[in-house]
Amino acid sequence: MLKPIKTMYKFTTKWADFDSNKHMRHSAYNDFAAEARIRFFNEYGINMDYFTEHQIGPILFKEETAFLREINSGEDLQVSIELLGVSTKGERWKIRHFIFKENGVKAAQIDVYGAWINYQTRKLTTPPASMMQLFNSFQKTTDYQPILLKNE
Repeated sequence: MLKPIKTMYKFTTKWADFDSNKHMRHSAYNDFAAEARIRFFNEYGINMDYFTEHQIGPILFKEETAFLREINSGEDLQVSIELLGVSTKGERWKIRHFIFKENGVKAAQIDVYGAWINYQTRKLTTPPASMMQLFNSFQKTTDYQPILLKNE
């Protein structure tokens, strides 16, 4: 069993992240959150090779972003990753990200709701036990709630 983990990932914004109004593009916030998830899972061996070996991959059903503060071009930022909810067998999950400006001010909150899909059947699936072990060791949000599925 892994010890409880809460992870922050550091990024530097670049010119392509901004629009002509000098605002960070709305989709760039979500791109940083996605990259934080990829880095997190990679740290624990959940990478493209793992997905190929187990014939599964992540899919998103919903992505909700609250924009709180403006981020400036070239500014460093940090993205957190916490578990907002997970089903009993790990087949469905919710992850919350906060994006922080380099001065520590919260700039955005991004909640994603996803699942695992089987590459062969193209249907939702239960992940390997190692995935559930990782979910069980995630730092949980203060409003964490288990995801209850109809068949449970």
